[in-house]
Amino acid sequence: MLRDIIIGQYYQTESVIHKLDPRVKLGGTLLYIISLFCFNNFIGYALAVLFLGIVIRLSHVPFKLMVRGMKAIVFLLLITAAFNLFLTPGEPIVSVWKLSITKEGVALAVTMAVRLSLLIIGSSIMTLTTTPNNLTDGMEKMMSPLKVFRIPVHEVAMMMSIALRFIPILLEETDKIMKAQIARGADFESGNIFARAKALVPLLIPLFVSAFRRANDLAMAMEARCYRGGDGRTKMKPLVYARRDVLAYVCIVGYLVVSIVAGRIALG
Repeated sequence: MLRDIIIGQYYQTESVIHKLDPRVKLGGTLLYIISLFCFNNFIGYALAVLFLGIVIRLSHVPFKLMVRGMKAIVFLLLITAAFNLFLTPGEPIVSVWKLSITKEGVALAVTMAVRLSLLIIGSSIMTLTTTPNNLTDGMEKMMSPLKVFRIPVHEVAMMMSIALRFIPILLEETDKIMKAQIARGADFESGNIFARAKALVPLLIPLFVSAFRRANDLAMAMEARCYRGGDGRTKMKPLVYARRDVLAYVCIVGYLVVSIVAGRIALG
């Protein structure tokens, strides 16, 4: 299950999406997430799926990798669907004890599941097609206006990038520790929820120790390279918009406008 989490991983290949400016991918991901809440009808979701499918096709990222990444949020999807099924008032379809599955609940559960799936896959494409260094540069550049308010933009972007980069590393470390504990007789599957939570203690302690050790090694490496923050630093490869980036912006904004129009049609 841990290996199925793809957030924070980078898939190296040659594609149009990989060559785009990281600011375009950050802004495009944000606009795509916003668009998912601009409609609530079949036309809007069909457009969202079509747009996402085109982006995945252009990125050359295998669709199997996207499907594998969805396995990690199946439990979250089931909980969300269950709450929507049983707690949404409306016309009852099936009654189980004091709980009723309503027609409106089914529609809301399906809508939320589709919306959450599209949101996760759309966000994953950004990390799969952008290196951590480019992601840091893009976030720092986009947040540069906040320097007026004396916000340490460079440090914030660096922390976000390091946290994102450490996700797959910590997942791999967790998998190794779990296999080592299982080989020593640990059982993480049987028992009730309290027994399983107690069984995680031998897993969490070495994981925290490993995380602190990695953080200390990273701090020492940055100090050895005379890292002193973003003041006065220059870029070996400064971010410059190309023609493909402008075209990508036009496509994203065009999709957002069409999504808003689809939402207006639903309201009408």
